[in-house]
Order: sequence, then C-alpha cells, then structure tokens
Amino acid sequence: MLKEFYDKHKNFSCRTALEYNISPGIKCKFDLIKASLSHNRKFNHGIDLGSSGNSILTHLDNVEIKSFFDIASLPLTQYTNENGWHPLCGDLISLPYRNNSIEFISALDVLEHVKKDQLAISEMSRVLKRNGLVIITVPHRMKYYTYQDKLIGHRRRYEIEEIIHLFRKFNLKHLKTFGIYGQLMRISDIQSTNPSKVEKNISTLRCRYENNYIFGKIWDLIVNILSNLMKIDAKYQSLKKIMNIAFIFKKI
Repeated sequence: MLKEFYDKHKNFSCRTALEYNISPGIKCKFDLIKASLSHNRKFNHGIDLGSSGNSILTHLDNVEIKSFFDIASLPLTQYTNENGWHPLCGDLISLPYRNNSIEFISALDVLEHVKKDQLAISEMSRVLKRNGLVIITVPHRMKYYTYQDKLIGHRRRYEIEEIIHLFRKFNLKHLKTFGIYGQLMRISDIQSTNPSKVEKNISTLRCRYENNYIFGKIWDLIVNILSNLMKIDAKYQSLKKIMNIAFIFKKI
C-alpha cells in the first residue's frame, strides 16, 4: 500500500532534478545542506535513501559512486543513464547493501514516512562504514502536525532529543543540528485545502518552466528571492519554532 501511494502521488513520483529550479523549498533545503557539509572530505560511495526524483546527491561533487534508493520505481528511471549512478527500488527497513560498505547516507524527509523507523535507522548504521556520515531531515515537533502531514504520508513529527537518542542507540554520534524550514513553511498547509488542484498547478508550472524561456527567467528570480527568505527564516528562527530540521551523524 505504501509503495502504491508514492507511485501514484504525483507530487513525489513526478519530481525531477528540475525541482531545485522551480521550488523555493527544495532550493532552500539543498543549499543549506550543501553549506553544512565539509567540501574537503571525499566519499567513495554515497546513497540517497528515499531519493525520489530530485536527489541531493546530484548536487554533491565529492561523492564518486552515487546510489539512489526509493520505494517508488517511477522517480528512479531518470538515474539510469549516468556512469557511476545506481538506482534501486526497495524498502528502507531491508537495505540490499553489505555491512560497512557505504561512506555517506542522506535520508531527507524520509523517516517520518516509515512505520518502523528504528529498524530503518539500524539498517543505515549497518551499511555505514565507521566514521561514515548520515544526514537526515525530518518534520519537527508533533505540535505542528496537521492534516497536511497526513495528506503527504507523514506518520509523525520528531523532537530534537528524540532523534538524537534514536540514532545514538545504533552507534551514530550526533555532530550537528540546523534548521531547514522555519515558520514560512506553514504556507504549505494550503495544499490540504485542495490537493488535486495544487498537484495540477505544480505539473503546469513544470511544463511552463521547461517550455517558456521568458517565464523560466522570471521564475528563477522569484525562486531565488523566496528561497533566500526561507534561508533567513531557518537561520534566525528559534529552534523551537523550526518546522523542518536537519541532523548530521557519524558512525562510531
């Protein structure tokens, strides 16, 4: 049932690398993550778990071999034509990778969708090499849980200490916490008022951006302005009011 949900949910299954250009939220998230990772460290093999069609790995130059893992098959098709890119469809609670074989793992806005989240974390730890890094983002605080969360498949939101404790149980040491989306992200709740219309509008936006040069340039400007406002909101907002939060862990 979960796989069917994400295969059919266009807001997930139809995502491509273009999302970075058309979505202020995606641009904000990816830019903040890139800024928080050391560019001096090189990784031989990295996996983006729950990669959808717009993976952070495509924006990281310091990962040589890139694996894209998702429960939905459609978004993975775009990763088949690049050397060193390896898409694979499967379940996060049973990863098809060897013990201690991966140096970098990203799981962005994924754990909140997984029923057995502790099992998923244990699998991340199992496949990660010692001193390897995990970066995750999750929706923050159950007090902010709304119908919008339910609509897009969120089983829960997390507290900061809850996440740190869960990862510590599996030999993953907390290195860093930082905000991704502040209170401006509340605007996403508008989707719950008419989800089908919102998805249709997103599809139309993708089409116009790709096929109308002038519109594309105007939209680039809008996205840059809005994403910068979101970055400021995430940076200066109190952590208690952050809507989506990122963590970096190291395998010990």
